Amino acid sequence: MDDFLLGARLLLLLSIANLAPILLFRLSGRRPGLRLDGGLDFFDRRPLLGPSKTVRGVAAAVAASALVSPLLGFAMYLGAIVGVYSMLGDALSSFCKRRLGIPASAKATGLDQIPEALVPLLVVADSLSLSPVQIAAVTLAFFVLEIPTSRLFYRMGLRDQPY
Repeated sequence: MDDFLLGARLLLLLSIANLAPILLFRLSGRRPGLRLDGGLDFFDRRPLLGPSKTVRGVAAAVAASALVSPLLGFAMYLGAIVGVYSMLGDALSSFCKRRLGIPASAKATGLDQIPEALVPLLVVADSLSLSPVQIAAVTLAFFVLEIPTSRLFYRMGLRDQPY
């Protein structure tokens, strides 16, 4: 039961890290933020990351994760780490999507979900004594639950796409 509760708490923390940038974007009146990639293109002449990856989004993820983490039984620094590395996983996904010629905000099942959960879980695995099975289970749960959650947020007007 303890493993299940730890997994559920981590899943909630990952979800908060990934929802915070979307909520802050809506609260800011959908104004574009400072792009993480500075608007630079890669060698293939495609954007490095794309316009939706912003400094504001990373800051929102880190702050929200850090602030909520004590409520979930984690240290604030651990929540901040989860926020940073979740956004790093998200940026990695964007980088790969651009290299594959997939436009920003286009659907890429798996690539859109897995790095956002897997990267931070691998980083905090030792601190939380996570087993490979726990990491895989939380990542799989994040993947499975993110799709219906995205559809719900789309219906609520929080997301521009239902994925």
